[in-house]
Amino acid sequence: MLAEFLGTFVLILLGTASVAVAVVGLPGSGRQAVEFGADNWLIITWGWGLAVVFGVYVAGGISGAHINPAVTLAFAVRRDFPWRKVLPYWLAQVVGAFVAAALVYACYRWAIVAAETQAGVPRDESLATYSIFATFPAEYFGNSWWGPLLDQIVGTAILLLLICALIDMRNTAPMANLHPFLIGLVVTVIGLTFGTNAGYAINPARDFGPRLFTYFEGWGSIALPGSFQWFSGYWWIPVVGPLIGGVLGMAVYDLLISPVLKARAGEAEEGPATEEP
Repeated sequence: MLAEFLGTFVLILLGTASVAVAVVGLPGSGRQAVEFGADNWLIITWGWGLAVVFGVYVAGGISGAHINPAVTLAFAVRRDFPWRKVLPYWLAQVVGAFVAAALVYACYRWAIVAAETQAGVPRDESLATYSIFATFPAEYFGNSWWGPLLDQIVGTAILLLLICALIDMRNTAPMANLHPFLIGLVVTVIGLTFGTNAGYAINPARDFGPRLFTYFEGWGSIALPGSFQWFSGYWWIPVVGPLIGGVLGMAVYDLLISPVLKARAGEAEEGPATEEP
């Protein structure tokens, strides 16, 4: 649990801090960011990708570095992880995310307050500064919950599908402890391809822990229940969507790839067939 706490803490600390740089930290970002939600998407996607890399390196040798409740659930469904450990892992992950969000806020509080003051936007209406910590759907979805939910299911399914491929030693898995780096690249490419739909949470702890912190820190209904101009009650989507998507992604790998690899491994162990004299 301590390893999952610390791994998730590193993930959220570096990831949310990269968003803080893009939204309020760069010169000239303040007023424009608060009013129009402008950011530097490359800073955010690479920041989150590298955050995953180092979060996995921190906890991988102890807990397997799930650092994501969707990963924990998917491995439990697969029977590669004991069900009795699922809730403790989830708790450690959410608490690690909450504490990391609090530390990022402590470091960027002055920039956040300055941006909100410059724009004349009260905190409980400042969706842009809130976006440093947790996610929300793009305005083009309107009040449809299905679009963001589908986005979270698909994004997390891709994540688990590729994680399965990267850790399966029967497949073309990387060697020399490169798994964390390549899993980080998976998160980066998801951000570059699906990120703008709903912020690519693809991790219930990544969203809910910081969301809970922002609720207590004054963002109010924007955080919980996740209500703003074009949507109401969003908070459950980046929780439920990733949990569904993670199981689906792993199931796809186990149905389409694993049986072939298992059969080939069995053939290799048996060796070539020989005729009796």
